[in-house]
Amino acid sequence: MKVDNPSLGRIRVVICIKQVPGTTEFKINPQTNTLIKEGTESIVNPLDMYALEEGLRLKERYEGKVTALSMGPPQAAEALREAIALGVDEAILLSDPAFEGSDTLATSYILAKAIAKLGQFNLVICGRQTMDSDTGQVAPQLAEQLRLPFASYVSQIEEIREGYMRVQRMVEEGHQVVEMPLPGVISVVKEINVPRLPSLRGLMKSKQAKIPVWTAQELGIDMSKVGLSGSPTRIIKLFYPQRARGGELLQGSPESQVNQLVERLRETKII
Repeated sequence: MKVDNPSLGRIRVVICIKQVPGTTEFKINPQTNTLIKEGTESIVNPLDMYALEEGLRLKERYEGKVTALSMGPPQAAEALREAIALGVDEAILLSDPAFEGSDTLATSYILAKAIAKLGQFNLVICGRQTMDSDTGQVAPQLAEQLRLPFASYVSQIEEIREGYMRVQRMVEEGHQVVEMPLPGVISVVKEINVPRLPSLRGLMKSKQAKIPVWTAQELGIDMSKVGLSGSPTRIIKLFYPQRARGGELLQGSPESQVNQLVERLRETKII
């Protein structure tokens, strides 16, 4: 998917956010093995709030424009209103019944089509993962769809210059400094910043904002690549694991309890 490469003059950042259930007690549709979101309080995915904050900080540091995108049902517009309240310049909802049931690959395809429709941009920022599916797959798949470089687990953006950026990535051994060409895609971790709270002026602006909705037709979507039928991932079964709790209280003196414990560990061949 071809994208334009603008000069850094005024930075243009795209933030991908998702509305997720505000609870870990999800309801599951037994027919489709998908989450039932109706009737459940929804919030902006927590890690996406760090992506939003970083986009706003880049805007303040370099000047420019920040656009928030979200794919979901009509009620996902509330997540975009929250982004507007925080300070983004533009928010667009990607919504169509045909998108329902899209897996991460189909979702990344839809987001890529929307970003290409936006035109020029320097950087796409995503949260590391979402709290509902917890896969962390959309950001790298989005980079692949756009044919752009990608950096994950970004904990600090050190510098952005025309044509490239330098970031720190969290790795097991500490931090890794990476330089990558622009435009590009990154996913961020919560260590990157502390998200701000919306201002009263921002809240008023978000209530009055008109959020455009882009459908499959407006995006020029290939219908064979979206929805359940266009998703290569198949969820065979989705369920809550049964938690079996049990234990044995050891009696006697401390020395006796130690001997009993050692004997139990030997019986189970742990030692």
